[in-house]
Amino acid sequence: MKGQDAAVIEKFSFPELETERLRLRLLTLEDNEAVFAHFADEEVTRFMDIPPCRHIGEADEIIRFHLEDSGCRWGIFEKSTGQLAGTVGYHCWVTGESSRAEIGFDLSRNYWRQGFMAEAILPVLTFGFEEMGLERIEATVEPANERSLRLVRRLGFQQGEELVDNLVYFYMLQ
Repeated sequence: MKGQDAAVIEKFSFPELETERLRLRLLTLEDNEAVFAHFADEEVTRFMDIPPCRHIGEADEIIRFHLEDSGCRWGIFEKSTGQLAGTVGYHCWVTGESSRAEIGFDLSRNYWRQGFMAEAILPVLTFGFEEMGLERIEATVEPANERSLRLVRRLGFQQGEELVDNLVYFYMLQ
């Protein structure tokens, strides 16, 4: 990444985002217990490139990774309860010509099949295009992850070719 690109990313501020039922805010180390409980569930991490959390230190590592990565990770909090429902955010953010980032998301089992993830992703997509200046938002999905495949298609992502590591590649252009 060019020096100026790193400076743009370093100075970028990711605000809280809200929907009717959800509040999205950047995860902090103060969220480690909720993050631990979320990522300790084998069903949440089933299609991810991380094993389920087994101790609280692993939750700290996840949060630190996203704080230090080029991008962000919002916690998805249900407004009515304040509970962490999942996470969504961008990583591998590249600025400048052909600016792009990959979106990632996960949701706790208690929130499946209720429209929470689509509700959370929509303002994140808008923010990516309008505020981050992204020209392309990418997503990769395990072929067996049928719910995520349906979601990205329903949101308007276009399917590209399969990647070498057997993930289905999707993209959305501004």
